[in-house]
Amino acid sequence: MSDSLREPWLRGVAFNPAAPSDVLIRLMERAANEVGPLMCEGRDLPGAVVDAALRHPAWKIRGALALNRHIDPARLAPLATDPSGIVRGRLACGPRPRLRRVRPLPEGILVTLLTARDGGEDGVLTENEIIQELTFSRQIPLSFHRSMAGREHPELRVLATWEWQRLTPAQREALLDDPDPAVREAARESSWELDPEAVEAELPSIGSHSKPFFLGRCALSPALVEECFAEDKAHPLAWNRHTPPHAVARLARHPEAKVREMVAARPDLEPDLAAELREDPDEGVRMRARLHPFPRTWAEYWAIHAVIGHGRDCTCPITELADEPSPEWFAACAASAEPVLRQVAASWPGLAAGLVETLARDEDEEVRIQLACRHPLAPPHLLLDVFVTRPAQRPHLLTLPAFPRSGLTHLIGHPDPEVRALAAIDPGLSEPPLEDPDESVCRAAAANPSLSPETLDALLADPRTAEGAAANPSLPVPRMHELLDHCLNSAATAATAAGHRGPTYT
Repeated sequence: MSDSLREPWLRGVAFNPAAPSDVLIRLMERAANEVGPLMCEGRDLPGAVVDAALRHPAWKIRGALALNRHIDPARLAPLATDPSGIVRGRLACGPRPRLRRVRPLPEGILVTLLTARDGGEDGVLTENEIIQELTFSRQIPLSFHRSMAGREHPELRVLATWEWQRLTPAQREALLDDPDPAVREAARESSWELDPEAVEAELPSIGSHSKPFFLGRCALSPALVEECFAEDKAHPLAWNRHTPPHAVARLARHPEAKVREMVAARPDLEPDLAAELREDPDEGVRMRARLHPFPRTWAEYWAIHAVIGHGRDCTCPITELADEPSPEWFAACAASAEPVLRQVAASWPGLAAGLVETLARDEDEEVRIQLACRHPLAPPHLLLDVFVTRPAQRPHLLTLPAFPRSGLTHLIGHPDPEVRALAAIDPGLSEPPLEDPDESVCRAAAANPSLSPETLDALLADPRTAEGAAANPSLPVPRMHELLDHCLNSAATAATAAGHRGPTYT
């Protein structure tokens, strides 16, 4: 056996779906180098392997497990109190690579990370740095955010003040009168967002990069509104729900079409202005103005805004809406003659199965793409169609449980090697394309479970197919152990000869 094949064999066995726990646990040995962390991060693992990784003395193994998107996050609870702050920080950061739709962490883990009094024994991160990672990770669901104002832990009530405008008036009042002085102080520091005079006083101290954000969400004084018009900073006013009616009317006649477009969809737009904008010379403005009739809500406004203006190759994060329109509104959007509203309906994961079936056949390609990427009931054939036609969406589509893994043989002659590689793994393929000119297709073909153990032996000796053959679920378990015996023993021997024991994962 050639030592040049050591890494491909290790990687292949590490990701072999049929590898039993005892095989996978061996890959956590130091002699496996970085394959152990790669495995702990990148695949679903049997319970015994998860337990072994949670107890492993090397933080790199535990830290890799913290980034695993395949494992039930409840199983990762011990990592929230891991001795290493790096491990805690990775759990707070969330799965890697970052997915478009991030799975929330369980409440117990969130409470532990958000109320920690230290950042771990290694002193690499502080508890506040870990909280920042968690805040930006999208792993905190809105339901938890909304509950923080009434939580027992004062640390959580402090964090609740960070989203001051999402709180109800009663919650704001309770936080301003909280028994804990730190909570009261945090509430006072956040309350300025809804005080126009305080906003005017605070904005000069805010960096220029952040000012548009606050101009688009805070209550603004008359002087500040005039300043925005005078200094050509009117864009944030167009979507600020606190913008006064007289300013909205001015924005509706703004010389820039993008400003008029954002104003045209405001729920507080006067009917005469809406009628005027439906006749605007710009098609984008006219479309936004006719999207849905009065009365309209800010929840509907932001549901449309979350979809409109994004091209079909958009890979933006898929997040929860802060305020969600009613199911009846989404159903009405699904039946609309406006393609944009059907796209909005397709993007809502709660849309009923019958409407999903209808939108899966929609004549507008963007509707079908939105449905494939965002709805859990999107049919497998649609997922496959979008995979073939829209390469930018492939990484996300491959993470979806409904994505088909068989019935792909008709794609084996496709000109795109990424599509051929997908088809090459189909167990229904009578002759996997082991001689394809593209190496990734050969590697995928070598992992096809229809291949015999005898064929796999030959493929293990070929650098183009060695990793795929080692990952083949038809590879006998004794053969997996033989490969590991050779790879791990040779690494240990080499390390001893060099006078050290190899990587220590520290």
